[in-house]
Amino acid sequence: MRVGFIQNNPVFGNVQENLSRIERLLPAHNADLFVLPELFATGYQFTDRKEAQSLAEPIPDGATTRALMSLAKQTQTFIIAGLAETDAKQVYNSAVIIGPSGYIGKYRKLHLFDTEKNCFTPGNLPLHVFDMNGAKVGVMICFDWRFPETARTLALMGADLIAHPSNLVLAHCPQAMITRCLENRIFAITADRVGTESRIPGESLHFIGQSQIVDPDGHILVRASGVDEAVHVVEIDLSLARNKDLTPNNHLFNDRRTDDYLL
Repeated sequence: MRVGFIQNNPVFGNVQENLSRIERLLPAHNADLFVLPELFATGYQFTDRKEAQSLAEPIPDGATTRALMSLAKQTQTFIIAGLAETDAKQVYNSAVIIGPSGYIGKYRKLHLFDTEKNCFTPGNLPLHVFDMNGAKVGVMICFDWRFPETARTLALMGADLIAHPSNLVLAHCPQAMITRCLENRIFAITADRVGTESRIPGESLHFIGQSQIVDPDGHILVRASGVDEAVHVVEIDLSLARNKDLTPNNHLFNDRRTDDYLL
């Protein structure tokens, strides 16, 4: 399976320009699955819920989702991308899952970070693993990485790979995702952004880039820079994620002592 990410530097609020940039970049590369960053089309630093609502769109009927559906059909590619979603007057930090045949599903971020709590409603959809031509793909968004239960739940549900749209400002995540892959013997694609937003006085945000693809043994297959837009694609062997044997006598999941855990 060929998988990739796009690392962008969106202009806040300029949805059409940000989307057009993706539409120019993606067809130049060949992959079965592309992961785009969190809030890739709107930018990140909303001042309040009202502003987030003004830029949010319904899923799957919004213009951005429809454009991604057209792009997925054109390129015969699965796409997972982060969007601001509006539904029944609520606003969610969401990801849309799209395939060559159209809309597949969505995920709403469970763990909101910092001022996101002033703009979004916490996710209310269960974690889910999506089938992409035989590949089992789970989705989490940005700060979900800080809660190991998220990745573990997806792995126990059968995920071979976790798609991780992100807008990272904490330095720890790229290395932490290596641990998430080792803990669960899965692949992970973190699609981050670069640039800076300073839309709230005294709260300038610098996004660290370093989008990456990590394998079940914790190897970084590719990692982007911290400053530049980038597109990277690698080929992965999903059978590596389906083998949970650590030694002839140790199985990653079967050896868990669930009766002794406080969860």
